[in-house]
Amino acid sequence: MILLAITPGIGFDPQAWRRVLTSGVDAFLIREKELPGRALLKAARWCQDAAPDVELWIAGRLDVSLAVGCGLHAPEAHPDLAPGLVPLSRPLHHENQWPSRCCADQLLISPIFSSPGKGDAWGAERLHQFLDGLPAGGPRLLALGGVVPTSAVLLRHSRLAGIAAIRPFWGSDPQGAVSQFRAGGLA
Repeated sequence: MILLAITPGIGFDPQAWRRVLTSGVDAFLIREKELPGRALLKAARWCQDAAPDVELWIAGRLDVSLAVGCGLHAPEAHPDLAPGLVPLSRPLHHENQWPSRCCADQLLISPIFSSPGKGDAWGAERLHQFLDGLPAGGPRLLALGGVVPTSAVLLRHSRLAGIAAIRPFWGSDPQGAVSQFRAGGLA
């Protein structure tokens, strides 16, 4: 299962980012809205050098994604892109978004559990009902929002590829968080 770490939005901190990038996560989403384009490009290239085997995603900046050759996480209001331009990730906040987003490469289903400022939580039962009704194939699906190692086990489903998270990976022991997720059998 995939473990995707999302930056916490506090700027580029090479020491903290290296701890997360080398903790055993499979993917890394740079979501730094306040970082200017040039600084974001520099941070993305730094990530590729620091952890070349970790899949890299950039939130909201197609120019940076194209420049470094990584995936784009297009937020809610982002315009549609031509298919195949870059690997594409999108949020999925409600089941009715599936038809318009099912051609993306990755969907972050959220919020699964209560998460500050993120609206009504799906919960494990609703997530499972949604996943049960999906056709085979399609985008990689990751659960996001309030997911911690102890709650992740409730999400097990053959259609769920893994989890995306911020807080578990940005504490004092990101490697421990990865170990806990993997020990729980989800990832």
